[in-house]
Amino acid sequence: MPGNRRDWYAVYTKPRWEKKVFSLLEKYGVEAYCPLNRVRKKWSDRVKWTEEPLFKSYVFVRVRSEDLMEVRQVNGVVNFVYWLGKPAIVRDRDIQVIRKFLNDYDEITVTPIEVQKNDKIMIRKGALMDKQAKVVEVLNNQVRVVIESIGFELTALVEKSNVRVVPNRQNAS
Repeated sequence: MPGNRRDWYAVYTKPRWEKKVFSLLEKYGVEAYCPLNRVRKKWSDRVKWTEEPLFKSYVFVRVRSEDLMEVRQVNGVVNFVYWLGKPAIVRDRDIQVIRKFLNDYDEITVTPIEVQKNDKIMIRKGALMDKQAKVVEVLNNQVRVVIESIGFELTALVEKSNVRVVPNRQNAS
């Protein structure tokens, strides 16, 4: 039945509320995942391993689309992460990769993709997949790119998460 399909979604939480939101979601019977990173903290007199959220202000939930409103009403949840005007669905495969990575490594660093004007990029997803482009403008979560092809200049908005910067050695013309 299509109504029983459950997908992973990312929810944005109040700052430093990731663990609290995770506990509340579990209390309400919602399947949730708060990736925790083992980090070594050093004080003047001791060293201690602690667990901190891997993604600041994010928790993942696996729910049916009709349950989204209930999740949004949980104390500490600000909203869902949106993509193309709808709550963004996170692939099961991506959740599995995060879990495996955290299981295999400690003290992980999360670095957002930094894209700057004039960078050469490769588009990794969508209709323009595997095309190289030049960044002409950086917006919040999108980049405006120019794709030079067949004598025309095509301009498109592409999500930052769908691009990778091409190393300089490949930028040489």
